[in-house]
Amino acid sequence: METMQVVPRTVLVTGGCGFIGANLVQALCRRGDVRVVNLDKLTYAGNPENLAELPPGAPYEFVRGDIGDAALMAHLLEHHRPEAILNLAAESHVDRSIHGPAAFVETNLTGTFQLLEAARAYYGGLKGAAAQAFRFLHVSTDEVYGSLGPQDPAFTERTAYQPNSPYSASKAGSDHLVRAYFHTYGLPTLVTNCSNNYGPYQHPEKLVPLVIFRALEGQPLPVYGDGKQVRDWLYVEDHCKAILRVLERGRPGETYNIGGRSERTNLQVVQAICDILDQTQPPRKHAPHARLIQFVADRPGHDRRYAVDCAKIRSELDWRPEATFESGLTQTVHWYLRHGTWLEHARSANHQDWLRTNYQHRVAG
Repeated sequence: METMQVVPRTVLVTGGCGFIGANLVQALCRRGDVRVVNLDKLTYAGNPENLAELPPGAPYEFVRGDIGDAALMAHLLEHHRPEAILNLAAESHVDRSIHGPAAFVETNLTGTFQLLEAARAYYGGLKGAAAQAFRFLHVSTDEVYGSLGPQDPAFTERTAYQPNSPYSASKAGSDHLVRAYFHTYGLPTLVTNCSNNYGPYQHPEKLVPLVIFRALEGQPLPVYGDGKQVRDWLYVEDHCKAILRVLERGRPGETYNIGGRSERTNLQVVQAICDILDQTQPPRKHAPHARLIQFVADRPGHDRRYAVDCAKIRSELDWRPEATFESGLTQTVHWYLRHGTWLEHARSANHQDWLRTNYQHRVAG
């Protein structure tokens, strides 16, 4: 299906100091034809060091702030006049949503509502080509669809929402708001639902970096339950390319699923990281690292399997992942090995407190 291509000149990225956001900001700045304004609240997951390697003179501006601040959002939109808003501002750590759901409702649902209201007012003042080019792209998750059985077909864009955690419920609510603003107000929105991302700059309490740094220190590698929860793993650079493809060619009002076509159990992911570390030179002193794996009590409501059908984005927008799971994971492990200082800085006191809160009470399985 032929789609109109839109190439914005100024983009407002929310949450651009987070994991996916920082990778997306870097991808945009590398293009050289887009000016990026990055709004980030800098919570525990927002790290300015994620963008420390941007080249001097990059078309980039950082603003510290909250998408829920209506006055700030109105000012930023009027001052910078972006052709697109890419909303990646979100609380996204499922375990934290179990311990403290209020922040997830506040940011993911109420914050998105305030951002949509600001975008609606701004869009209402655009005329002609500027109105035709404007896009609001909301980045979401496959977790809104719920859990799959071993033989169930993968999630499509028509799969009914069945979120099972406070995180996924808050993201489901934000997705519904974005859809409503398209159908009710005509705001030209786009929604993407991605599978599990991995890659550079990921917060160290997520599975892949958590396993890497604990393995390097010879610490136990915690695996929830039996470790057979299945996820579709997507290399973050492929995800960013997909977001930009949807921004430029996607049809307003549509949703596009983005996956890596790489279903693996959590245990397989941990074992693969151990294998890569075993093979690094010089040999790591804690090898074989798989002996560090420790099964711990599962988290409440843990979804068993996610899988994403990418047929729509492939057929409509000609996107498919370039990295295999093996190539992407190898690049990821070696990135963390080269960026020990970044990892140490990312492991803040808040992070250490969180590890104790989330794992200390769990008993070995």
